[in-house]
Amino acid sequence: MQTLNLPGTDLRVSRLGLGTGDWGSSRPFADAERLFTAYLAGGGNLLDSAHCYAFWLPDGDGKSEQTLGKLIRQHGVRKDVVVSTKGAHCDAGPTYPRPAQCLRRDVVESDLQKSLDRLGMDQIDLYYLHRDDGITPVDEVMETLNDLIRRGWVRYIAASNWSTQRMQQANAVAAARGWQGFCASQIQWSLATPNRPIGPDPVCRYMTQQDQAWYLTSKMPIVAYTATGGGLFSRPISGGDFDTPDNHGRHTRAQQLAATLGCTPTQLALAWLTNQSVAVVALTGTGSVEHLNQSLAALAIRLTPTQLHWLEDGRRSIPGSAPEKL
Repeated sequence: MQTLNLPGTDLRVSRLGLGTGDWGSSRPFADAERLFTAYLAGGGNLLDSAHCYAFWLPDGDGKSEQTLGKLIRQHGVRKDVVVSTKGAHCDAGPTYPRPAQCLRRDVVESDLQKSLDRLGMDQIDLYYLHRDDGITPVDEVMETLNDLIRRGWVRYIAASNWSTQRMQQANAVAAARGWQGFCASQIQWSLATPNRPIGPDPVCRYMTQQDQAWYLTSKMPIVAYTATGGGLFSRPISGGDFDTPDNHGRHTRAQQLAATLGCTPTQLALAWLTNQSVAVVALTGTGSVEHLNQSLAALAIRLTPTQLHWLEDGRRSIPGSAPEKL
């Protein structure tokens, strides 16, 4: 298992994280346990949940964290895993009503207390702010988070679906005041780029070229969700967020190169992500042990810069360099 040390922390996490969004709701406990044990057996240690999971499913609210906590206790592996969860989500309608200022201190504290109770834990290893409300000043946000760290409720903090500008501002404030800053960013990123525009906060953000340049410079690790475009490369593209000419081309090239390398197109898509110049942890939310094991095996695939470039835009060489064979 490849691992990555999150800068400024003692957390060494596996390069493939396991999402638990539907555990205990549409994913029965026995199925979740099979995924859990297979993931640990494969060397994985990063388990990802959220306060809001899975409010959109019947009787799903809170079940992900409850199920994850129960599995960790039953298997006695608390010291062997890195538990990450998220709070301070924005309003999601009648089934998950939230205040517009979802990063207020009382909201963040309430969400965290609830998550700790559900997980049956005293401390979260990696705590994300699930969204940025765009309202709460970053100095207030970072003061709240660092108070929670001092109380011992949280070890390290991270951002989910935050703009690079707000993360940079938040970490600048933290550095100036001797506080802990964000050590990772969870964002949507895969070989397939969504066709929806990124609007004002709060939103689900996906990686752009401008963002990627910032991540390279800042050396902020990325925890990428929807890492294979929701299984896009295992089936024909037909409608949805990824139905674009660019993605059709990437889909075709992934099929071709996967056949050459002797792997599946989905494995190749994961390898495209984990072979980037920036530090990336890919998240999988699969419900299949077979697919999970294939994803774990994808971490061993090595791609050249030319192959990465060709998968993305169809060119066989990086500008300014000599062409290479695929």
